[in-house]
Amino acid sequence: MTTPPQSSSKRIVIFASGSGTNAENIIRYFKKNSKAEVKAVFSNKRSAKVLKRAFEHEIPALHFDREAFYETNEVLNVLKDINPDLIVLAGFLWVFPEKILKQFPNKVVNIHPALLPKYGGKGMYGMNVHEAVRTAKEVESGISIHYVNENYDEGELIFQATTPVKPEDSAEDIAENIHKLEYEHFPKVIEKILYSSEE
Repeated sequence: MTTPPQSSSKRIVIFASGSGTNAENIIRYFKKNSKAEVKAVFSNKRSAKVLKRAFEHEIPALHFDREAFYETNEVLNVLKDINPDLIVLAGFLWVFPEKILKQFPNKVVNIHPALLPKYGGKGMYGMNVHEAVRTAKEVESGISIHYVNENYDEGELIFQATTPVKPEDSAEDIAENIHKLEYEHFPKVIEKILYSSEE
């Protein structure tokens, strides 16, 4: 008896806490690309717009609370059932629990809207980062895509891209330029991570 061939399409799960523009960009990218598929979107906020975006793309959207994430195995068991090839954090604001990281070693990645190791750590997200970059009069900022460990923004770097910061740029201007980098690079880097082990 022969084993049926496995689908070559890789499975992605996205975790997000907010609007979900990056998540939707990833969903759209892989809808046009048969190499991978977003199988589910998870959020720790019931009101997060990312859940609505997932629903509109007919992707299962799951909300969970702190207990389900940290104290029980509820989220872990759902992830085991999906068995993702990659878990992608796209604006997800909680530290990932060690039990999930152990279950999916080197399969959890995050995008950070600055050039790590600068401007990382707890509380450094969204406009907080861009305001800090502007206040420090940095001449450039960028994105960092990295593996996730049990500490905020400390996992091994995978990819960085930069954008200039002009003296007259507001935090909003910086944010707009960072979003352009995120939309351009994040899906491509995800694809490369998924298939680099097969090269």
